[in-house]
Order: sequence, then structure tokens, then C-alpha cells
Amino acid sequence: MIEPIPDLPAGVLGFRFSGHVEKDEYLQVLSPALKALLDRGEKVRLAIVIDDGFERFEAGAMWEDLKFGFGSGITHLSSWEKMALVSDADWVRHAMGFLGWMVPGEARVFPLADLEDAKAWLAA
Repeated sequence: MIEPIPDLPAGVLGFRFSGHVEKDEYLQVLSPALKALLDRGEKVRLAIVIDDGFERFEAGAMWEDLKFGFGSGITHLSSWEKMALVSDADWVRHAMGFLGWMVPGEARVFPLADLEDAKAWLAA
């Protein structure tokens, strides 16, 4: 499931991933919000919270993420300012250590207990 995160600072967009993330959720929730931000010419300051109830990404959701990244993500490369991944899962830290160089802009990993710090970092 992908849910928008309410009550974020101005200019920050955020989503919580839990359970099973499906292609349709990616296409109906995450992708339109990011595309709208990019179409308005705004900077991307993105919080992604992967909670303890997260199970997996459906292959179709991963494919849509790759298509977005190599499409709108690349064509608006200078718009990506900051991304905070907020999770206690070891695989998130390992993935950022291994693949973080591919993320445009600045990216940091925060533990779930530091969500407020992540929000403040994104807003600064």
C-alpha cells in the first residue's frame, strides 16, 4: 500500500509504503503526485517511509518506478533536490549504500524514530 503522508512542511512530498505495494497504487498515488510537481517546475523534496509492515514491491510497481526514473526522472534531473528514506529495515540502508550514487540530488536514510528529523532536513 502507498499512502500520502499528511502534515509535511511546505515543499515536501511524502509517501508511506506498507504491506504489498502494487503497480496500480504506484500509478494512481505516487506517479501522478511526482509528475504534477515536476510539471509545475518545483524542486522534488521527497520523503519515503518504509514501515515495519512493508512486505514487498510487486514486480509491476518496480517496473513503473524504473520507467519513471528513466523517463521523467532523467528529463527533470535538476529538479531532484533531496530524498529521505525513513526505515528501520537493514536492506534499505544497504540498498542506499550500494545504489545511492544513482539517486539524483541528495539522499539520506533515517530510522523510523527520526521521521521528524527527516522532515526538518527535507524542509531546510
